[in-house]
Amino acid sequence: MNPGRVLPNLGVGLGYRAPLHDGILEHHREIDWLEIITDDYLHDPGTWDLLRTLRDRFPLVPHGLEMSVGSRDPLDEDYVRAVAAVADAVDAPWVSDHLCFTRDQGIELGNLTPVHRTAAHARYIAAKAQKAQDLLGRRFLLENIAYYVDLPGELSEAEMISEVMRHCDCGILLDLNNVAVNAANHGFDPFRFLDSLPLERVEQVHLAGNAPDQVQEGFRFDAHDDEVSDEVMELLAHLLERQEVKGILVERDERFPEDFGEMLTDLRRARAITAREGVR
Repeated sequence: MNPGRVLPNLGVGLGYRAPLHDGILEHHREIDWLEIITDDYLHDPGTWDLLRTLRDRFPLVPHGLEMSVGSRDPLDEDYVRAVAAVADAVDAPWVSDHLCFTRDQGIELGNLTPVHRTAAHARYIAAKAQKAQDLLGRRFLLENIAYYVDLPGELSEAEMISEVMRHCDCGILLDLNNVAVNAANHGFDPFRFLDSLPLERVEQVHLAGNAPDQVQEGFRFDAHDDEVSDEVMELLAHLLERQEVKGILVERDERFPEDFGEMLTDLRRARAITAREGVR
């Protein structure tokens, strides 16, 4: 597969989580595609039976947690090849992971940790991301993370993302809930942040919400445990006025609703915004 090929327009999809399985199958006609957590399927080929069942009804896109492209360590090529095997098994149009590091010099951090924002490190990350894309044999997207400590650096977050993209031909997975959380915690305008990114590189979007108790003493935490907020939907509209994207995804990681209709409402709201902005 050619990473430079034109990507398909997948529409509006949902992050696959086991507690949502029955609702997903029951309401499959309202879900255009699914994103799977790559790391759940790397070490047990027996789990691929589930992937094949899902693949019969939905396009599937693997989304990883442990590529750690932002670390100083060399790229873990064995890990990337394992990810590629999952992507091949479901004929994924692209693969994604996070612009962060989860381990460094052999130490597992257990967290999506923000990178040191310098031009030199951006170029190093870009080279690793490019190598990962080459090994994957398909487009590789990097996702912006939520972060709670704003480490000093010579580049802003938007400048860092832009510098990485300048030195590779990978794409961006733009998590709009993470943008909203970071903007609230670190005091910047989320709409200006979007406008400062190379939006032509944004291929996919994540939408999520956080329950009211995820705000403590004015500090907002990213939990993906509630309906998508109006703020995030407004950011989606702002983005789509400027750039068409290939896939929009609703994520829910905690406090799964008893009524799957809550998930359908988020999907329908996102689909209404895409229709209003003329996105197929």
